[in-house]
Amino acid sequence: MSETEVLLANPRGFCAGVDRAIEIVERALKLHGAPIYVRHEIVHNKFVVDDLRAKGAVFIEDLSAVPVGATLVFSAHGVSKAVRQEAAKRGFHVFDATCPLVKKVHIEVMKRRNEGYEIIMIGHDGHPEVEGTMGQSEQGMHLVETVEDVEKLDIAADTKLTYVSQTTLSVDDCQKVIDALKRKYPGIVGPKQDDICYATQNRQDAVKFMAPQVEVVIVVGSRTSSNTNRLRELAVLLGCETYQVDSADELQAEWVSGKHRIGVTSGASAPEVLVRDVITKLKSLGAPSVRELDGITESITFPLPKGLGKLAPAA
Repeated sequence: MSETEVLLANPRGFCAGVDRAIEIVERALKLHGAPIYVRHEIVHNKFVVDDLRAKGAVFIEDLSAVPVGATLVFSAHGVSKAVRQEAAKRGFHVFDATCPLVKKVHIEVMKRRNEGYEIIMIGHDGHPEVEGTMGQSEQGMHLVETVEDVEKLDIAADTKLTYVSQTTLSVDDCQKVIDALKRKYPGIVGPKQDDICYATQNRQDAVKFMAPQVEVVIVVGSRTSSNTNRLRELAVLLGCETYQVDSADELQAEWVSGKHRIGVTSGASAPEVLVRDVITKLKSLGAPSVRELDGITESITFPLPKGLGKLAPAA
């Protein structure tokens, strides 16, 4: 009988937007000293947030918790116009860690609203990225999450309509909603480029490639992370026994007992050290062989805000 093998999805883990957001907080701490205030978790990962908190970052939801004149960082998920206006009014020194791909969606919303369009956003109600994008316009915004939500929309037939989407959705599920929108509103237009980010697409494609080759999938990443949750759901949809863990401590021996091929991936906000810890744990449970699968090499970088440096490190 062959030894148990761990297959690593490729790509996995940090994307350029997450790299950039974390570096913004770390550089702000070095330049301005603690505390640095961050609106919402900078990215949705417990390990990352706890690490930055230990270095002096203070994570808040309400700007009233930030002292006048303090340094404030907006999270990678983006914020509404109202939050930006309040931050300016309170005189904070702001560094914007909004992912440039989320910012692209914000710009699309403002451009289309100026052109007289109403906008349907595809996304998860309550997610901070959705709140930020919906908050780019006080009117003319509609939120849908499912095909059923599309059927419930009551918008006049002669309305100029366009759609945008949360950047971390399931590619396949989002396409179903887009198809439903086009059936119901044949004149609806979309963005020139898909809103779902390259990293979300690439990580989902990597799971699709890995899933047929393994008996169980371990997804590393926090449960608050949208893109990580989509990886877990996708692996389940593809017929794999699937478990999601924040860290190696959560990995249960019975999940992998008797399995000969174990797949491992991680969300775009999960650092590689967590994957390495999971691999170490799997080796201790009798899986000595580790093989990285073929996949796309990501080389995208995003500029840091003025005053913090030139470029974030490569993803």
